[in-house]
Amino acid sequence: MAFPCVAIVKRWRRKTALLAGVALLGALPAEAAVFPGPGEVVGRSLCREVRPGESLIEVARAYDLGFNEIAAANPGLDPFIPPAGTPVAIPGEHLVPAAVAPGRLVVNLSELRLYFVPATGPPLVATFPVGAGSEGKETPPGSYRVMEKRTDPPWHVPASIRREQPRLPAVVLPGPDNPLGSHALRLTDDGLMIHGTNRPWGVGRAVSHGCIRLYPEDIPVLFRLVPVGTPVAIVREPVKVAVQDGRLLIEVHRDDGARIDYAAEATRLILARDALGRVNASRLFRALAEKRGVPVDIGR
Repeated sequence: MAFPCVAIVKRWRRKTALLAGVALLGALPAEAAVFPGPGEVVGRSLCREVRPGESLIEVARAYDLGFNEIAAANPGLDPFIPPAGTPVAIPGEHLVPAAVAPGRLVVNLSELRLYFVPATGPPLVATFPVGAGSEGKETPPGSYRVMEKRTDPPWHVPASIRREQPRLPAVVLPGPDNPLGSHALRLTDDGLMIHGTNRPWGVGRAVSHGCIRLYPEDIPVLFRLVPVGTPVAIVREPVKVAVQDGRLLIEVHRDDGARIDYAAEATRLILARDALGRVNASRLFRALAEKRGVPVDIGR
């Protein structure tokens, strides 16, 4: 039940340069996902054709999406060698998680995406795809705080990683071999960071040792937005509900780690909006079954 996909030849670029307060951010990447706020729904979904020699990994990065997002939105399409000319869905629209609040940075592990609404200044909603911890090294949900911000951070290799990879030095200096990338935000939990990466293919995947990684072009934007002391909530919200322009929307992500009853959670969120009478049951059940990770209109 993904959004309709009609090939669009002209590439759509988010209008970040037109945002009020853009001077605060400096030069933004063309596809940086920073949107005017406030709002429960941000971004825009669209479609375009696959170009010769292009993989979905490259398409995802061009539109500031994680690999998980583009793969879920295009089931059945080979992510590594998609046929040139094939329409590919660009799932750029997102429902803002319930945990988001002004001044709080939220990482939703269920969708591998980060959200931040600044407490002051022009109303903005910033959202970026992230990579997170792999099985056995999962990123721990909980409440944290940004304790330190560093540019060109050295990587002090944890003992646990050196046991796995004994050839690693005790410290990796800034540069192309440093997995922390160009910027890092250290959280209150010992060793837990939000940082860039020298392996952008890992964004939208659970492949790290627990830290949260962003694309190299995204981390400088987040770094400028987030002050030291910012509270951080790492959550699991596989089901999100929002109302926009009279539409009742649901976004469902497949997250085995959430351990929830999806139907019960959807019902709870819809009831909280006093919108149960507006639901098209067949659309709702299909969205819950497919778990495509894209907003779906479930209104009658």
